Amino acid sequence: MKIIGLAGWSGSGKTTIVARLVPELIGRGLRVSTIKHAHHAFDIDQPGKDSYVHRMAGATEVLVASANRWALMHELRGAPEPGLDELLARLSPVDLVLVEGFKRHPHPKLEVFRRGNGKPLLATEDPHIVAVASDGPVPETERPVLDIDNVAAIADFVLTRFPAN
Repeated sequence: MKIIGLAGWSGSGKTTIVARLVPELIGRGLRVSTIKHAHHAFDIDQPGKDSYVHRMAGATEVLVASANRWALMHELRGAPEPGLDELLARLSPVDLVLVEGFKRHPHPKLEVFRRGNGKPLLATEDPHIVAVASDGPVPETERPVLDIDNVAAIADFVLTRFPAN
């Protein structure tokens, strides 16, 4: 499965690019999935719902299904957090997976960089960053620099780097 990550500091615009890139790539005929890493506790379930009751009762996994979607919630219950490779293995086959986060994992990544954030450029330390999407020039790197607001150009780069089968 082909993957490209979007890495960057908080507030750089990673989620915004994913939200714009997914429909752009789908419009070009690709099947796209995403994986998002959360650094903090999160819950997609709601107290009072039957699925929440099942989880609180101790179920390891709860699968909720309807005519529109299904979701599988897996409780770690103290087990180690799964790595990116394990999570990728759980996805259905698609043409491309966009990974937001997991910036330390050794997969190809597009860095989302805004100098105004005051954070250092990751590309100077991470050899897995293949390009930088930025709101201005980035003279500190020799990697391709893409306009952060030009989603078509970002999609062109992704498709050149990871051609569809």
